[in-house]
Amino acid sequence: MTEQYPAHKQLKQFSTAPHPCSYLPGMEASTLFVDPDADIDRHTYTYLSERGYRRSGQFLYKPDCQNCQACISLRIPVKDYHFSRNERRILKRNDDLQAFAVQHIFAEPFYRLYADYICARHHDGDMYPPSPEQYRNFLNNGFGTSEFMVFTHDHAIKAVAVIDRLDNALSAVYTFYDPFDDKRSLGTFVILWQIQRAQELGLDYVYLGYWVKNCQKMNYKTRFRPAEVLINRRWLRLL
Repeated sequence: MTEQYPAHKQLKQFSTAPHPCSYLPGMEASTLFVDPDADIDRHTYTYLSERGYRRSGQFLYKPDCQNCQACISLRIPVKDYHFSRNERRILKRNDDLQAFAVQHIFAEPFYRLYADYICARHHDGDMYPPSPEQYRNFLNNGFGTSEFMVFTHDHAIKAVAVIDRLDNALSAVYTFYDPFDDKRSLGTFVILWQIQRAQELGLDYVYLGYWVKNCQKMNYKTRFRPAEVLINRRWLRLL
């Protein structure tokens, strides 16, 4: 299978065999992967993101399920975004965090925070149990487009965000944070921070990945409004 993209080249794609769905119990899933040997630059990555693809490590993929279309791509049009009173409170609550970029996040303190996060928040998911190899493969800088943002307080790492810079957007690849610091709402804060960052850079969107309506762990994504979802190859405003 191939996908046409700008410059009139073809991208080979490969589909996996059906496997248990990570989001909906009792369902089977299959995944379409772009050829990992393909030459992917930022422009091509942007094009594919607009068509519902996501990155995991060096792999670009999207769901390719036979009998289900529950995984829906969701993005935030940041130029239309106005922070609610509660969101402004969350931003203010985290004013004391220091945010800075690092070249990589593969030192032990970062992995330890990731392992704590997975064990505390996702022990029932397919990323449990965590391992250093899984961590590195999942969060490596696939196409030279990634920024690793670290948020600290008194030298303690509170959150880490892996963010890919596209032509016109930021793609929120993954965030992990201190799972025992509930007062800060760190997961929400990092998304709000990325929306602010995209606004400052004059970009159009922040991509939040897939939303699955009947998956409780995905419901947080629809709290950020306005939002757009990809339906039948068209981006539509989520009502």
